[in-house]
Amino acid sequence: MSVGDLERDIERLKVEIHRQVVESLDLRRIESLGFDQLQAQVRDRVNLQVRQTKFLLTEIQREQLVAGVLDEVFGVGPIERYMNDPSITDILVNGPNEVYIERNGLLEKTSTVFASQGHVLQVIQRIAARVGRRIDESSAMVDARLPDGSRVNAIIPPLAIGGPVISIRRFGTTLEVDDLLESGSVVPEMLYLLKAAVRGRLNLLVSGGTGSGKTTLLNILSSYIPHHERLVTIEDTAELNLRQPHVIKLETRPPNIEGVGEVRQRVLVRNSLRMRPDRIIVGEVRGPEAFDMLAAMNTGHEGSMTTVHANGPRDALSRLEMMVAAGDVTVPMGIARRQIGAAIDLIVQLVRLQGGQRRISRISELLGYRKGKYLVRDLFEFRQTGVMDGNAIGEFHACGVIPRFLEKLSVAGIELPHSLFESRVLESGRSQLHES
Repeated sequence: MSVGDLERDIERLKVEIHRQVVESLDLRRIESLGFDQLQAQVRDRVNLQVRQTKFLLTEIQREQLVAGVLDEVFGVGPIERYMNDPSITDILVNGPNEVYIERNGLLEKTSTVFASQGHVLQVIQRIAARVGRRIDESSAMVDARLPDGSRVNAIIPPLAIGGPVISIRRFGTTLEVDDLLESGSVVPEMLYLLKAAVRGRLNLLVSGGTGSGKTTLLNILSSYIPHHERLVTIEDTAELNLRQPHVIKLETRPPNIEGVGEVRQRVLVRNSLRMRPDRIIVGEVRGPEAFDMLAAMNTGHEGSMTTVHANGPRDALSRLEMMVAAGDVTVPMGIARRQIGAAIDLIVQLVRLQGGQRRISRISELLGYRKGKYLVRDLFEFRQTGVMDGNAIGEFHACGVIPRFLEKLSVAGIELPHSLFESRVLESGRSQLHES
C-alpha cells in the first residue's frame, strides 16, 4: 500500500469515527459544557472508537487520528493545521487529493488529502454554517470572513465542474514597517515619503496584482494617520486592522437565501459621507463605488486611501475609468478622467516577483489630466536586473523628480528635503532618514 493510499484510508476512518462520535454525543448538553469539557469528552469517545476498530495503527498514527477527528469536530478537518500556522498566507483545496499552501510567497503542494469529494463538501458546508451562510446546488458559491479574520471562498458543482473547491486567504500575521524593510520590499527613503504623504493628507491609490500585498501595505500606511482623526473603512470582507481609537468599520452584505438584502460598497461609500469622516479608506475599489470614492477625495476628505487590482500606475487609472463608466450615472469620460486626475495624488505600485518576493515597484505622482492624457511622473522605482537562484534581483532608484505636492506638504507643516529625490541607487535596510 502506498503512502497516499494509507493517508486516504486514515482520512476515511477519521470521517467515519467523526460521524460516530457526533452521533454518540448528547447534543442537548453540548451548549452547557465548557470547551475543555467538550474537547475531553470528544477525545474519550474517539479513543473508544479507535480501540474498537480493526484498523492496525501505530501509536503515532493513533494520536494523529485523534487529533484529526478533533479537527473535524472543532475545526476545518485536514486543513485545520494550516489555519494555525502563521507563516501560511493561502490555503487552496482544488480537490480531495490536491491541497496547496502559500508560504513566503511560494505555492507548494502538500501531502494532505481528504477522504473524498463529499468530505471536501462537508467541510465547506461546515464553514458556511459557522458564518451563517448556506451553500448548495441552488446557491453554489460562498464568500465570507472567518472569526479569525481569514477570508474564505468556496464554490461547488454545478459551477465547479471538477468538484468542490476551497480558497482561504489568511491574515493571521500583522506585518510592521520593519518587516517590509528587512524583507527588502521597500527602502527607507520610500517609506519616509509615504509617511509624509499620509500625514500631509495626500490621496493615495495602492495598485497591484493578486497577492502582491495591497492590504498589508494599506494597513501599514494607515498607522501613520494621526489618532485624533475619525476614520471610516469600507470593505467587501473586513481585513483592515486600523489601530486608531476612532474607527468605524463597514462591510458589504451579500443577498440572503431569498436573494434580497444585498448591500454593495457603493451604498456604504455614499452613506459614509454622512458620518462625518476625516478620511475614508476603501479596502479595494472594484466597481461603481470608484466614482463616489473619487468624489469624496475631491470634496473635503483629503488623505483618503484605497487599492485597485492593476499591473501598473496607468493601468490602475484605466481601471478606475472603467469602474466609473460601469455605474448607473452616465459621466462623460472626459469629466471622469479630469476627476481622477484631480483626486489622486500618489500611486503606489506593488509587484510580486519571481521567487515570491513582494516589492513596492514604483511610487508615482499624478499631476492631473491634460491634453488627453494623464500626467504621471515616477519618483521612486525598483528595477529588476536579473534572477539569482530562482529569485529576482534588482535595485531601488530615486528618479530625480521633485514632486509638486511638496508645497502642499509644507503648508501642512511637513518639510521634505529635495535631496530625498536626487537621482541615485538606494540601498535597502535602515537609515537615519527613516528613524528620525
